Amino acid sequence: MQRHDTMNDLWDGLLLDCRLATMAGDGSAFGLVEEAALGWKAGRIVFAAPMFALPDKPNALARETIPGRGALITPGLIDCHTHLVFAGDRATEFDLRLNGASYAEIARAGGGIVSTVTKTRAASEGDLFAQSLPRAQALLADGVTTLEIKSGYGLDLDSEIKMLRVARRIGDALGIGVRTTFLGAHALPPEFAQRQSDYVDEVCIRMLPNIAQAGLADAVDAFCENIAFTPSETRRVFETARAHGLPVKLHADQLSDSGGATLAAEFNALSADHLEYVDEAGIAAMVRSGTVAVMLPGAFYTLRESTLPPIDAFRRHGVALAVASDLNPGTSPLLSLRHAMNMACTLFRMTPEESLRGTTVHAARALGLTDRGTLAPGQRADFVVWNATCPAELCYWIGGTLARDVFVDGRRVLGATQPFVR
Repeated sequence: MQRHDTMNDLWDGLLLDCRLATMAGDGSAFGLVEEAALGWKAGRIVFAAPMFALPDKPNALARETIPGRGALITPGLIDCHTHLVFAGDRATEFDLRLNGASYAEIARAGGGIVSTVTKTRAASEGDLFAQSLPRAQALLADGVTTLEIKSGYGLDLDSEIKMLRVARRIGDALGIGVRTTFLGAHALPPEFAQRQSDYVDEVCIRMLPNIAQAGLADAVDAFCENIAFTPSETRRVFETARAHGLPVKLHADQLSDSGGATLAAEFNALSADHLEYVDEAGIAAMVRSGTVAVMLPGAFYTLRESTLPPIDAFRRHGVALAVASDLNPGTSPLLSLRHAMNMACTLFRMTPEESLRGTTVHAARALGLTDRGTLAPGQRADFVVWNATCPAELCYWIGGTLARDVFVDGRRVLGATQPFVR
């Protein structure tokens, strides 16, 4: 038996007597390992296997040993689609809709996305950060260690840059992973009313190049829909993104079959998101390109939609399914990724294993990340110790607090106390 006799050889930490849902693709449900241990060093996992396979006694292996007491350990959850940086809220509009006001009436009164744009533009960077940080903290408390944050409520260069800077600040403050996505082609700002082509010019000629040069975006997204941007306009945005070396994602086929999934696949998009109306041709194209399908049950629920995404067709074709919160002020004010997992099961008939894979390994792939999403040697030491013993519990319980300890890069960022903010 090999001994670790020097401090330099010691692992940083070792969790003992736990159940690992490794999410490895080894054919076992959840990649579950019983009576297991998890070790990490320098931010990377070095051991994820049964305790009997440990190369030495625990105290000889690690600086810190932590009793798991049979708790469930999973990879850190990954929320691969959020719009959590914005100012204000739209709770009043929620009330108005439920009292009979139509979307058009609310929009004519200055509501809808225009109201969020107005408030976000008016907010200082510090105020926008202060308003947005608690939403990220709520996701962290739910076990999220990596999240994507889109812009798209600024719709002018300075405001979009402000949003992306705030997104990066949130990651730094909480010590979690944040991937930023430029979503300039989200809606038409009021100053470009009746001039949509001119706004697409603004996105492609001025906004996207400046944001790419500043290094503020990890990807580019667009809303391709009959109420938003056409496939030809979206193509222009994607061609510009490709010219600047940025991968793309797409809000696709949410309200109609606009060919969004096929277009996303043509550009080898990381993901196509929503997809309630995607057709077989679009699904087949996604298979060829390896594009992940991101399910967003929060928006489906909030909008009271009735057309379900074709889960069985995705399964039949072998499309990777991710699940995300779509946290935003208008159509998915959802502060819990676990609740999204529950809704993916109850509304979309996904299984608990599909939902957990959708918020770990497949969500990582939807962000172009290969270093997280599973518990395996060499992966980032992003993991959650849950007050649960069965992986299905993460989808079963509606609400409540299940995350006991959250580790990012081998550092505990959430435990018995409040989230750690630098």
